Amino acid sequence: MKICVLASGSKGNSAYIETGKTKSLVDLGMSAGYIVKSLKSIGVDPSEIQRVFITHAHTDHVAGLKVFLKKYHPIVYLTEKMEKELDFEIEDKVYIDEDISIDDLSVTVIKTSHDAADSNGYIFSCEDKSVAYITDTGYIHVKNFDKLKNKSVYVFESNHDVRLLREGKYPYYLQQRILGDKGHLSNKDSAYYLSNFIGEKTEKIILIHLSEENNRPELALKTLLDTLEKKDIKKPDIEIAMQRESTELIEL
Repeated sequence: MKICVLASGSKGNSAYIETGKTKSLVDLGMSAGYIVKSLKSIGVDPSEIQRVFITHAHTDHVAGLKVFLKKYHPIVYLTEKMEKELDFEIEDKVYIDEDISIDDLSVTVIKTSHDAADSNGYIFSCEDKSVAYITDTGYIHVKNFDKLKNKSVYVFESNHDVRLLREGKYPYYLQQRILGDKGHLSNKDSAYYLSNFIGEKTEKIILIHLSEENNRPELALKTLLDTLEKKDIKKPDIEIAMQRESTELIEL
């Protein structure tokens, strides 16, 4: 498997997942032009993208979808509720409410909790490698803990530092939205969940969807490292995904 986060943050999100037989995107929240350029920079022809998996229909996850579909025609995997939230129709689609297998790719659906019509996280698996992709959720239900344990890579939201959010310029109602059960994971939340999930097979953690206003990369990293150290957990390689800069193409 291969994984690359193409963009991550409040202005747009997208990631690339590859197996021997499949090439897919998770979300397409930047412009189609940005995504095309980013794919080419890692040696991927955008016409080879077969599928786009949507986590939810907020603009920062679907902004470039309409234009990309018009030119390249991948199949879109989303729920019916997500589709109804879009302002355009998708012809070639598959509703993904349950786990599925596509060629050599297995996809496990993790229901998340966000203030959208519907939202999914995903675990992408091929042979003995796996990528857990969790973003835009106020919490992770305990029933999903076992499913999320001991994955090869975690692409995981670490949206805000609570103190920065509380002392920042966001109005109270917006702070409450972000902090609520249908909001976003804080650095502390993210570190807590990851410390429960990572295992011997875990090679990499990529922290995503950091707020430009209410977080700092060094804070997100320190919170995770401190939590792992307190629990005496061996740390894997950790990377912070940026808004307009792709991560390296990680081969598992």
